Amino acid sequence: RLLAAAIALLATAQVAAVDRSKFRTCKDTGFCRRHRDAAEPKFSVLPTSVQAHGVEGVTAILQSDNMNAPPMKLTAKFYDSGVARVQVREANPAHPRWEASDIVLDDQLTLVEPKQVEGVGEGAVHYEYADGRVLAITFSPFTATLLVDGKAEVVLNAENKFYFEYHRTREGKPELAAAEEGKSDDPHQGKKIVGYWEDGLAIYEDGSREEKKVTGAEEPKDGDEDGFWEESFGGHKDSKPLGPASVGLDISFPGSQHLYGLPEHASSMKLQTTKGGKSHYNEPYRLYTLDVFEYELDEPMALYGGIPIVWSHTPASTVGAFWFNPTETFVDIEADATGSKSHFVSESGIVDVMLMPGPKPADVMRQFTQLVGTQELPPMFSLGYHQCRWNYKDQKDVAQVHGMFEELNFPYDVLWLDIEHTDGKRYFTWDKHMFPDPIAMQEALSKHGRRMVTIVDPHLKRDNNYYIHKEATDKGLYVKNKEGGDYDGWCWPGSSSYLDFTAPHVRQWWAEQFALDKYIGSTLDLFTWNDMNEPSVFNGPEVSMPKDAKNLEGVEHREWHNLYGMYQQRATAEGQVMRSGEGTAAHRPFVLSRSFYAGSQRWGAMWTGDNAAEWSHLEIASPMLLSIGLGGLTFAGADVGGFFGNTESELMVRWMQAGSYTPFFRGHAHHDSKRREPWTFGEPTTTQIRNVVMARYALLPYWYTLFHHASVSGMPTMRPLFFEYPTDEATFAMDDQWMVGSDIVVKPVTSHGVTKTDIYLPGDQPWYDVETYEPFSGPRKVTLPTPLDKVAALQRGGSVIPRKMRLRRSSKLMIQDPYTLFVALDNEGSAKGDLYIDDETTYSFQDGKYALRTFELSGGVLTGKAAEGSATTFTAANQVERIVLIGAAKAPSSIKVTSAANPAARDLSFEYDAKKKVLTIRKPDVVATADFTITIKE
Repeated sequence: RLLAAAIALLATAQVAAVDRSKFRTCKDTGFCRRHRDAAEPKFSVLPTSVQAHGVEGVTAILQSDNMNAPPMKLTAKFYDSGVARVQVREANPAHPRWEASDIVLDDQLTLVEPKQVEGVGEGAVHYEYADGRVLAITFSPFTATLLVDGKAEVVLNAENKFYFEYHRTREGKPELAAAEEGKSDDPHQGKKIVGYWEDGLAIYEDGSREEKKVTGAEEPKDGDEDGFWEESFGGHKDSKPLGPASVGLDISFPGSQHLYGLPEHASSMKLQTTKGGKSHYNEPYRLYTLDVFEYELDEPMALYGGIPIVWSHTPASTVGAFWFNPTETFVDIEADATGSKSHFVSESGIVDVMLMPGPKPADVMRQFTQLVGTQELPPMFSLGYHQCRWNYKDQKDVAQVHGMFEELNFPYDVLWLDIEHTDGKRYFTWDKHMFPDPIAMQEALSKHGRRMVTIVDPHLKRDNNYYIHKEATDKGLYVKNKEGGDYDGWCWPGSSSYLDFTAPHVRQWWAEQFALDKYIGSTLDLFTWNDMNEPSVFNGPEVSMPKDAKNLEGVEHREWHNLYGMYQQRATAEGQVMRSGEGTAAHRPFVLSRSFYAGSQRWGAMWTGDNAAEWSHLEIASPMLLSIGLGGLTFAGADVGGFFGNTESELMVRWMQAGSYTPFFRGHAHHDSKRREPWTFGEPTTTQIRNVVMARYALLPYWYTLFHHASVSGMPTMRPLFFEYPTDEATFAMDDQWMVGSDIVVKPVTSHGVTKTDIYLPGDQPWYDVETYEPFSGPRKVTLPTPLDKVAALQRGGSVIPRKMRLRRSSKLMIQDPYTLFVALDNEGSAKGDLYIDDETTYSFQDGKYALRTFELSGGVLTGKAAEGSATTFTAANQVERIVLIGAAKAPSSIKVTSAANPAARDLSFEYDAKKKVLTIRKPDVVATADFTITIKE
């Protein structure tokens, strides 16, 4: 009780901003200090070592001009997607580097044999592996250049910053000096610790709290061994029994002024410079997954996820580079008139760089997601509105919230429960006093087509009466401390241990815990939220696990830190699939994770973490989400309304408008925040919010179709404008507006009191306001009136967007509803779009039980037919009940329809609004999955 009271008291204190003293910078980090600005040894390729191995690529030996350094092995491999992969390892390592074998999907990739280009002079070798795609390797100094149609697009080691620290012994090196005589090593002065808060400071038995001491990092040492053998920061010591192991490389993009990527950072979509006289930042971007409490904006600090990919875009080409290294990584960005440069330094691992030649943005995304996986097709319900709070306090509270949504005819799909729903923060359990009948509670939601999500974090309470902990202990499934015992850290339950999710058998065990007969009180309508999985450890270094902790194979945490959260999300998703059936009859999972890495899109969704109820946090959400999408993870969102603080009605409406046009749409709030369910703001705010959510539900067929395409090609559902308009330089740094698919452009209001929006409309086709149908021409900026009940959103001329216009409580209740096709005409009077349909729940689409339909208007004839290459026997009863032609110049004389079911021509009724230039065709009564032709005569 004392611990609970102390934590409750401390929880009421709001912190104004991130506590920077808890988190390291480059200057606090030995390997970054050593190599950010150092003159590295020159590496050369030994010409006689170059060997070709057919489809296995090319190998060579790299030798440093420091003759005491061991040789390195260079490997270049090539894929039929156009990707070139360059790897460097130690040729004869004393301790082979740990490499994650399940992130890059090697078993799904096809290697191709490169051909050596003749006529290249001495000192270099060129290999062509696809039409116009050449990897050029120079010998001294070593460089590797990706040539696309003869142009250098990416150059490795142009700045000679490649290095590879090798493991070594510490013989003859002194141990750290002992503590000064008479000086106490106990920072707690003998007080009994009963807990830790999220800031890592101790809570004492007498109710007092440890005072914050800013200790920072140890002083840099002179010479070459700065941080080789151990480092200290914030009172934590990191032992390094194998010594230094960091690697680094510069990656240059000649002629490019626009680099993107490196999520997750609270920064602009375009990567800002971190070095040089006029650099935007003075610290490099950091990739090290961390629980950053109340993060600040416009910062390169590490956050919850990390995807080490850099994109380069010019009017002529788009290319990418994926630095596959899951250890702590710093990345500097520089730019000058000749182009842009990135410099990666990572604490350990190998050099493994995958170069994606494009040449278009969609090509780079396809090439990248072929490497790490595309977005898993989510169940339809997960694209609806999610209502969350820390915490809905009991079963009665849940019923009241659900009841108010019902009373207001307000659609939503998922109600969420945070950590307080458990029995003392023991995951997979329920507080029996507050939630006495969880199955009945879920069934009350399910009968209206709704679901529930509960939180299941990775830290497990160390309590031998807790069955999960006892079994994990008995089976030996926990991460170990450096001495070999189960690692014990502090998080929400108090003393906790952490499963080794890097081990397949541990993931299997975790997945089994989601079985309905094990997770007592769960149903198939209960889904999962994995939070705190960076992993967060309140009393650990940088609020995480010590780097010298070890997995079950004895590999140090530093090697796999950035993968931990993704591995937990994977195991959770696999558990949801296992519990629901076998084969394609199994239900698709829904798992939200705070931490992520390259490939996390295979396992679910993510969100941008603990944001604040401030206009600036609404504004930063779009560049953060666009950057995350460029990392291949398109099922992403930000907490609508802001997690910390109180949201006033104007901000809430504007945030709902913005959130409704992002892939993951969830309202969430801290337990100290005022209640902010839609009705708590009163009228007219409740109606304004309800209208926003209704518009989201109407667009669900379009969103679902976009996610189908994402699952096939990797294309993000929420896209930067340059994706669709790659030659329009006005779009290259634009991150305050975005595309939903290729057919809707959105720019939300992100400032207080604004009632007009300047939105840029790219391309030379018309754009139509989605509500008024007013046309605007591009490319140019236009000013739109955006009073509080309106957001600037326009449909592209030349597109067809399917909607469902009937109001329902949830997406499940919409499954049989008819479609309305919104056909926006281009300058030639044409339009085209598509619609994906399946059962919205299972994997049966993998057996061909789906329909992908194409709708095309040309020459006054609108057809509906199977998309090319997707003919299936799947049918659905949904009809097309209305067609709205936007931009119709005049009323037709007649409209007739023929269909597969009714080949005889039939007249259709219609209405024409001459002022709006909108033609509405009513009740064509054609089935969406069957072929039809509608002829519009002038």
